[in-house]
Amino acid sequence: MMSEAFVLEAQSRNDAGKGSSRRLRRLENKVPAIVYGGTADPVSISLEHNPFWHQLQNEAFFSHIITLKVDGKAQDVLLKDLQRHPAKDIIMHADFLRVDKNQAIVVQVPLHFINEDSSTGVKMQGGRVSHQANEIEIRCLPGLLPEYIEVDMAEVEVGQTVHLSDVKLPEGVESVALSHGEEHDLAIANIAVVKGGSDEEEEESEATPDAEGDSAESKD
Repeated sequence: MMSEAFVLEAQSRNDAGKGSSRRLRRLENKVPAIVYGGTADPVSISLEHNPFWHQLQNEAFFSHIITLKVDGKAQDVLLKDLQRHPAKDIIMHADFLRVDKNQAIVVQVPLHFINEDSSTGVKMQGGRVSHQANEIEIRCLPGLLPEYIEVDMAEVEVGQTVHLSDVKLPEGVESVALSHGEEHDLAIANIAVVKGGSDEEEEESEATPDAEGDSAESKD
């Protein structure tokens, strides 16, 4: 699941502050950011906006170890926070967290639901899948971080709910919620009965009064 390799080039900067960040964005088309965590001090950096923006179009970028090269020196980081412009497709600021390969990290990882259309509840029983969660929080070593977690809906029937405890996690990966106890076994998806009948049933129900009316007229 960790087939992607993400690399970002950045430059350190000493002129922190709102005015400096504004100049970076407007005049140099760069994104102000910060790197923190580990034993080193926080460092203010800047990244080229467009290459960074293109990396963000990949879902895996948000749950993947990133190689961040600051002034040519590489370090492993996670993207922890991202600020976007409310009206424009512009990245305003980013926070990166340094990671240690020997220390567990806590990350939100997306859920990928598979076999929904062919599931028992949908294909055989006419139900509809509903998602209660699209990502879950996991804990693992950086080297074991999955790009996503698969949720197989193949055997789920109408009226059944899939919980965190039903999801098969990769070896070395644990659910943060479940580590707090069974009462945190949250629902993530279910298959429910579709309200209302099918189009054919509706057509039949609409045709019934007319048929009765025709019968009554024939008796007259």
